[in-house]
Amino acid sequence: MEFHIRCDAKDIARYVFTPGSHARAKQIAAHFDGPRLVSDSRGYLVFTGTVDGIPMTVSSTSMGGPTTAICLEELGHMGADTFMRVGSCGTYQEYVDCGDVIISTGIFRAGGTANNYLPVEFPAVPNFDVTTALVNASKKLGLRAHIGLGSAGDAFYAPRNPAMREVLKQAGLVSVEMESDTLFVIAAVRGWRSGALFACDGTATKTKPEWCEAAFKQGQENAIRIAIEAMKNIALADRAAKT
Repeated sequence: MEFHIRCDAKDIARYVFTPGSHARAKQIAAHFDGPRLVSDSRGYLVFTGTVDGIPMTVSSTSMGGPTTAICLEELGHMGADTFMRVGSCGTYQEYVDCGDVIISTGIFRAGGTANNYLPVEFPAVPNFDVTTALVNASKKLGLRAHIGLGSAGDAFYAPRNPAMREVLKQAGLVSVEMESDTLFVIAAVRGWRSGALFACDGTATKTKPEWCEAAFKQGQENAIRIAIEAMKNIALADRAAKT
């Protein structure tokens, strides 16, 4: 039994969603058939169920790289090898609105946790097949998504560098959040597959305007639907590859 996520390996599926939020973990689990709570320990809320007969797990990671790393490592010890972050984010770009979905193609590493695994020069990028599955799922469901680079860092309240932010904006970065750099780097080290998508909860010019909450909730649901459809297709492709 793992030190933090207290459950048996038989309770964890190969295919795992890793939202930061406990509430979002519950929302994802609500899309499963027969979801059951398998662990609620040290801030990790873990459910397992099925989607069209395919076992899937969701575990909240809480905020930032350190808790995300522990979550990934312990789930990986129990047999998980395909991880999909379904998160929230801010944005650098004026054309992105509250509630818009963003699919990540790579992350500028502004966090510290992943540096203990690989040097900062190593790129934090998701698995190509997982990213492609997310893009295809959004198209199939008719749910628009921005596709692009973002940044992730551990220090939410650290002093900001306006000049660097402007450089990153001009370079085309779309999302800003706290966990996906850790996800992508650890997945690379361990040989796992990873991907990430986010619902935007603030605009580039004003954080969480009054009208944003309802739009964000809808965007969050859209992101969950895209993620589940993508994960299902990944699992089906894995089955087909074995035959």
